Amino acid sequence: MAAAGGDGGAAAVAAAEGDGDGGAGLAVPAAPGRAHVFSTVVDTFLEKLVTAGSYQRFASCYRCFYKVQPQLTRSIYDQFISQLQSSIKEEIHEIKNEGNLEGLFNSLDKIVEEAKDQEEPAWRPSGIPEEDVRSALVPYRLKHRSYLRKVLREKEEENRKVAESVLAGRDKIAELQQLIQARKQAWQAIGKEQRELVTTFQEPQ
Repeated sequence: MAAAGGDGGAAAVAAAEGDGDGGAGLAVPAAPGRAHVFSTVVDTFLEKLVTAGSYQRFASCYRCFYKVQPQLTRSIYDQFISQLQSSIKEEIHEIKNEGNLEGLFNSLDKIVEEAKDQEEPAWRPSGIPEEDVRSALVPYRLKHRSYLRKVLREKEEENRKVAESVLAGRDKIAELQQLIQARKQAWQAIGKEQRELVTTFQEPQ
């Protein structure tokens, strides 16, 4: 019986440890992305806007009309708030599309996520402005130089193709000129032969 009780206690401890491991293994919910945060901020702003422009304030501004037509005043207010919210949402949606905010937010989230796995320490100023400026500008200038060299090679290749096209065009023109000259000489020869033949027939017997 004691042994059985000991085995039961060990099993209980193991089960408790298993529960602890299971609790530790629970996935931590991921932080919302910046696009989601932006949408939440917009929704919160609209809620506060509606709260600030409450129906009571609207009715107080049009007190005389409200006393005469309270139901119509409420209907006008509801329509105004609905159109205002729709207009603001449409404007924000157009801004997001024109500025590609969704893509920029996602790219920023990706950059931040990748930066978490970097083991290298973040850059810190050395205290010597000249060296800091040089360390910041040199990579940029090297990258810009590589870009300019790439553009130069592309332009040189384009110029080479254009030059080849021009030379081919000139050769074609030269061939056409030679062909025209040859045909002209052939027509002249034929015309000369025809004139000689006519002259032969016109000689007196």
